[in-house]
Amino acid sequence: MSMLQVETDSLGRPIELFYEDIGYGPPIVLLHGWPFDHAMWEEQVYALAGSGCRVVAYDRRGFGKSSKPFDGYNYNRLVDDLKALLDALDLHDVTLVGFSMGAGEVVRYMSRHLGQRVARLALVSTVTPSVTKSKDNPDGADDAKFDDVCTHIRADRFTFMDQFVDRLFEGADVKRPMVDWIKSLAEPASRIAMLSCVRAFAETDFTGDMAAAINLPSLVIHGTQDRIAPFAANGRRTADLLPGCIFRPYEGAAHGLFATHASMLSEDLLGLVRSPPSQTLPPTVF
Repeated sequence: MSMLQVETDSLGRPIELFYEDIGYGPPIVLLHGWPFDHAMWEEQVYALAGSGCRVVAYDRRGFGKSSKPFDGYNYNRLVDDLKALLDALDLHDVTLVGFSMGAGEVVRYMSRHLGQRVARLALVSTVTPSVTKSKDNPDGADDAKFDDVCTHIRADRFTFMDQFVDRLFEGADVKRPMVDWIKSLAEPASRIAMLSCVRAFAETDFTGDMAAAINLPSLVIHGTQDRIAPFAANGRRTADLLPGCIFRPYEGAAHGLFATHASMLSEDLLGLVRSPPSQTLPPTVF
């Protein structure tokens, strides 16, 4: 467990990322979802490191044990943080995996930093290419929905988290201790970061970024019963924009498949890590 300084604020105070670097072998870097921290990947870290991978998982600025500055919560700044981490650890041929909001960071990193150091990528329960309703995305959410989310966070973010985690596992048989643990991962988050990141993923359209990822082996995993990032609006549209990807719909899974389908997800990620980095995978739909 380590801290990496990625920049300083306007008063010269350090802004640091907390990260864990576990295991030996081909590197895989895990980007967590909003509003949790790197610990959401517990099952995948254990499985991947145990299968011969070097696994790096970190807390996005504003979340977990990372610094909680007042600003810097736009996607460009967030992927600059990611680049600083990859550079500092001198990682090569990385398999980059993003869950939900983190999947947006993966795609923006590919376009903003030209995929430096990355050999493969996976987008899990992704918010790409966009979550807001538009002519191209009729299944997206209205702007008013995100306004309502911010209102509830300002009023009582802990009650909001109760409701959010219920939707995360909607329809799944998840035991109460697991639900309570997942909720606890949001408690250290800065309220400023929570609110700013809602705006970041609500207002960002990644369609223009997607082309940067086309030539890499890629995996899109999405639950067919996802109510947070709907399957048609996000999973299917993302796969359509990555014509060479492996697309794995998880039948009946909700958004929180990192917990409800933990073993399946770990196996699929391990299969991606073991794929040749120079080979574009054939399109496959399950």
